[in-house]
Amino acid sequence: MNKQQNEKYRQRLTDMAVRLRGADASVGGEALRQVGGDASGNLSNVPQHLADISTDAFEQEMSASLLQNARELQAEVAAALDRVEQGGFGKCQRCGRDIAGERLQAVPYARFCVACAQNAQEDGEVGFQPTLLR
Repeated sequence: MNKQQNEKYRQRLTDMAVRLRGADASVGGEALRQVGGDASGNLSNVPQHLADISTDAFEQEMSASLLQNARELQAEVAAALDRVEQGGFGKCQRCGRDIAGERLQAVPYARFCVACAQNAQEDGEVGFQPTLLR
């Protein structure tokens, strides 16, 4: 991979990291809020109706899931930026071959080539997370 391509991916990954930090901040408050009184003097922020309680719990659970997803992506993007700095970006971490440009276009933080990603998923490799564009 040439210097110009490396710089293009570095910029794309940096932009992704900024967006993900914004998503983390916006979803984090909802996901991590606690049930209890608030500053306006209400004794509770829990709705009184059973259906509202269920909806509130679902929304908080969904926000927690989105927050976890954003943080996992932040780690993947940070690792990809490290690979750019170290000169290993665009190389499969399993077999060492080049990752196809089309794959890097779709998933710029990809750690594995398509074949190795499929093999790791099929083998149930411990710690393997399919790299998806989320």
